[in-house]
Amino acid sequence: MNLNDRKLKILRAIIKSYIQEGEAIGSRTISKKYDLGISPATVRNEMADLEELGYLIQPHTSAGRIPTDKAYRLYVNGLLKNTESVKNNAQIKKILQQEINEMNNFIRNSAKILSQITKYTSFAMSAQLKECKLKHIQLVPVSDHKLLMVLVTENSDIKNVLFTLNKPIEIEQLNRISNLLTDKLSGIELKKLDEGLYHKILQEIYGIRETFDDRLEEMMVLLMNTIHNYEKVDLYYDGLTNILNYPEYSDTSKAKELLSFVEDKDLFKKVLMNSDGDDLSILIGNENQFEQIKKCSIVSATYKVNGVIIGKIGLIGPTRMDYKNVISMIKGLSYNINKIISENYMDLARSEFNEQKKEE
Repeated sequence: MNLNDRKLKILRAIIKSYIQEGEAIGSRTISKKYDLGISPATVRNEMADLEELGYLIQPHTSAGRIPTDKAYRLYVNGLLKNTESVKNNAQIKKILQQEINEMNNFIRNSAKILSQITKYTSFAMSAQLKECKLKHIQLVPVSDHKLLMVLVTENSDIKNVLFTLNKPIEIEQLNRISNLLTDKLSGIELKKLDEGLYHKILQEIYGIRETFDDRLEEMMVLLMNTIHNYEKVDLYYDGLTNILNYPEYSDTSKAKELLSFVEDKDLFKKVLMNSDGDDLSILIGNENQFEQIKKCSIVSATYKVNGVIIGKIGLIGPTRMDYKNVISMIKGLSYNINKIISENYMDLARSEFNEQKKEE
């Protein structure tokens, strides 16, 4: 059974009505309210087909229907093709410019604007431009087959990683490798470590090996993964209690469960980290991996420096979110954030990159 134009019109009408009212809607109301030019009986038959196809459900004993996650996904995919961002919204740009001198305040302010305008709970995840730099790396034997890798940053943060070797490595060789890693990586910002540098260092390590086997590469892979995962990330919220304004969360226990999940920053970071890296990401209902947010939708956009994603900004709200306005707003905000970062921070990024190249 295909979704013909008539079914699509009826489905869009039901979605729009449910977003606005939050109540199930029946065939008679749809026919009267949206002037579709067909009888309530025809609408009722089409709604039955849409329910069979998984786009509608009938809550309780009501004669009305409400959209499913599948329906919202169809609706959102259509919006993504046609919705324009409010790129030139003077209000957004003017407010953003007020905090441009300090990156953290700039990102916090962006989340605040988003929450105030949309009335949803907003968030901003930021990997800072001036991230931690490595100061020292030491490989310490714990036993014949166990090795402790100690990473120390310039702000005195320490990260320890324990892993197992197939064969032991002599302490003298470990010290030579530790010195080489420290020499090559000291003062390097974590975000600038890439595959090219990894292979360059690996070749030099192989130059001082004696009876090493491929566990050297295993050690380097672990080192690089540890460093990348060590990236410092901040998460800001605004309008946390906005979610309580929606009838879906009038149940106190449900509201507490959701707020507890969102306020767990480590857990919520996992949600954002695991979403795709596209400029705009939309997770609807059951598309979310955690049970506590399967009744929510999360819309987020990325912001970048020199093409590299350094953070995300977005909203969390009920699945009957006003997607049309939200998508337009987030597109516009993301556009302005990226434009302002490009205009105000690119010189700093280029300067740091050039300094690194001189040192090399």
